[in-house]
Formats: sequence, C-alpha cells, structure tokens
Amino acid sequence: MTTEADRQAVEAQLEMVHTLPKARYVSRIDYLAERAAGRRVIHVGFVDAGFQEMQAATGTWLHQHLDERATELIGIDIDAAGVAAATEAGYEAYEADCRDPGAVAALGVEPADVVIAGEIIEHLDDPGAFLSLLHDLVRPGGELVLTTPNASGLVNGFAAVAGAEVNHPDHVVLFSWRTLTNLASRHGWEHVESATYVPVFKGAPAEGIKLRIMRMAGQAVLALERFLARIGAPFTADGMIVVSRAVDRPMS
Repeated sequence: MTTEADRQAVEAQLEMVHTLPKARYVSRIDYLAERAAGRRVIHVGFVDAGFQEMQAATGTWLHQHLDERATELIGIDIDAAGVAAATEAGYEAYEADCRDPGAVAALGVEPADVVIAGEIIEHLDDPGAFLSLLHDLVRPGGELVLTTPNASGLVNGFAAVAGAEVNHPDHVVLFSWRTLTNLASRHGWEHVESATYVPVFKGAPAEGIKLRIMRMAGQAVLALERFLARIGAPFTADGMIVVSRAVDRPMS
C-alpha cells in the first residue's frame, strides 16, 4: 500500500529531474561572432591568458573574430600584459577585475548590447557575485552570453572509468545547464537560448605512447559527442553556451 509519505518522497525525487531545453550544436567562435554582429559588445576575459600564442597561430582567438563582426568592441581582462598588447595592436581594452564593483565603475564604459564572458565562470570562487556585477556592463534588456565546460559532457564520464578527471588546473566549479541557469536567475538573468559545442584539440602532437593513447581516446570521445549532438542529444557535448537577458538587477 502506498502511503502519503511514499507519494511525497516520489514527488520530491521527480522535482530533481529537469527537462533540458532545445539547443543547437554549433561552432563556438561562429556562434559568438554571429551574436556580436552589428552590436556593441564587451568581451570579458578576452585575453585568454596562457593560450594567446596558440590561439593566434591557429586563428582561433575569439576577440579577433568578434572584432570583425561587432560595430564596437571593448575588451576587459585582469591580464595586464595581455591588455597592453591588445591596446598596442589597436583594440580598445582595459585592465580590470569584473568581480570588483569599484574597478568596473572606474572604467566608465558605456553599457553594451551584449556582454560575452567566455570560459571564465568556472574559474571563480564567487560566480554569483560575478553575475550580479555584470549588470553594470549590460544595457537594460541587453544580453549576457556565457560559455563554459558542460558537466553533462561525456569526456569526464569516460575518464572516470579510467580513474581520471579532465579539468583545467585552475577550474573550481563545473556547471550543468540547470545549475548555471538557476544561478543566473538568482542574479537577475532570464534564460533566452542555449547551444553546445565540442572543444577541439590544439597544439603539437603528443609525444610518447601514453600521451598518444590519451589523445586518441580523447579525440574518439569528442567525435562521439559530435555525433550524438548532431542526432539530437546536444548536451552530451563538452562545451555549453547560455544566453540570458538582463531582467532584474539584484539589490547590492
């Protein structure tokens, strides 16, 4: 016999199951460049510290692609050397920590139609405060575009079988679609649309048998992600894009 307590327990468990939205599988750079087209854009974390030379060599520096499509582009980053290099190259760029209200206010930049924060939020120990502060950079009704590794991607599931985890050494959090949109909603952002992408291997071929095997295994899993994403399971991909609209500015 099913008791009221049993029924409530089942209902509580069902509340933890969240239906994923429809999402396109995309090329990350192409998607973000299209999002920036014809708009005033602020690109937070534009330097891509540690990967600048590699990105330049492979033509995958996102900021350059955004610059080709946006009507106006501003870069903000904490990397002083990277900001200086960008300024010297002719970009409008500023050094500031976007977790610091005073630093953001001191910039005096006009809010943008779109703020793009790519591969940043997973590095922060205070992502909620970061999302709140980004309202200072977005015009009312404007958009915030976040890109981040996807906790539901297949790579770490396969890696765990081998007793490993794949994560950047500086990452402190990993989001699923639900946890990221839930956090964003608590800080004044309304979900607009989502997309997914599969990262690509860059750099020189791995040396040594073990590294070559690891690289081949990783490429095989990413190929599986691409296949599944294309046939209707986009959130198996290891990269996630979430677009949100500024709705309610949080109380400071």
